[in-house]
Amino acid sequence: MNFTNVSNDARVPRTTVYEYFEILKDTLLLYELPSWRKSKQRKPLASSKYYFFDVGVMATLQGRKFRAGTPEFGEAFETYLMHELRSYCDYISGEPLNYWRSTSGFEVDFILGDHTAIEAKAKENLSTQDLKSLRALAEENLLKRYLCVSLEPRRRILNNLTILPLREFLEALWNREYF
Repeated sequence: MNFTNVSNDARVPRTTVYEYFEILKDTLLLYELPSWRKSKQRKPLASSKYYFFDVGVMATLQGRKFRAGTPEFGEAFETYLMHELRSYCDYISGEPLNYWRSTSGFEVDFILGDHTAIEAKAKENLSTQDLKSLRALAEENLLKRYLCVSLEPRRRILNNLTILPLREFLEALWNREYF
C-alpha cells in the first residue's frame, strides 16, 4: 500500500490516510500482513499488504462478482486462505504470518513462521509460470517447506515444491502438521 499515492488521489494529507487505515485495523475491518525480510539473494520490499475482513462485503462494495477463472475469484481464494492461516496462527501456533515480495517482482503470498512458504492459486491446472515466485524463494533454501495451495484435484511434487489441493492443505494445517 502506497499511502502517498492514496493521499494524492484523495487530496488529503498522507497522515490522514494512514490514520484511517489504523482505524480500519483497530476495528478489525482490515488486516495488515507484514513483509518477510529475511531473503538474502533478492532484496525484499518492506511495505505491508492489506486484506479486507470479508471478501463478500468487499465485492459488494465494488460491485464485483466471483466467477471461477477471474482475478476476483483468485483474490477471494487468497483472502480465504489468509483468514484460515491467520486463525491458525492466532489460535494454534502463535507464529507470525507474513508475505514476501522482492524488488524484482517475485511475490509469495504467505510465509508461516520461518519455516513454510505458501502460494495460493485458484486454478485447477498449474503451469510452471504459476510457480516462478515460489521457485525463486526456494532457490534461497531458507525455509523447510514450499507449498502451493490450489484447486488441483491431487497432490503432486515438483522438485522441492509441493502442490496441494485446498482441502488437503487445510486438513493438514488444522491437524498441526506445519509446526
